[in-house]
Amino acid sequence: MKEQITWSDFSKIDMRVGTIITVEDFPEARNPAYQLQIDFGPEIGVLKTSAQITLRYSKDQLLDRQIIAVVNFPKKQIANFMSECLVMGAVEGKDVILLNPEAKVQNGLKVG
Repeated sequence: MKEQITWSDFSKIDMRVGTIITVEDFPEARNPAYQLQIDFGPEIGVLKTSAQITLRYSKDQLLDRQIIAVVNFPKKQIANFMSECLVMGAVEGKDVILLNPEAKVQNGLKVG
């Protein structure tokens, strides 16, 4: 069994809905990845991230797609790129299936 966390631990995680507004190749990454810019609405703004989602998604499939991401992790340097959020997905080996709302919603909505 995985280590249990408290409600207080979980409440610190800030997951939000955002829309992918740019998708670029990331040839400097150790593993195949894209560089994404994601719009989280007026409160949070646009954040950048690197995502290893090239097995399942083309750049065209990602553009304008809504996703779920954690927006309150510290920034993390990946190669020459600073990642500002973590895109959420179900992971099966090296394949990642993105989590997203069932219907289009306002960017920046909290996930809980």
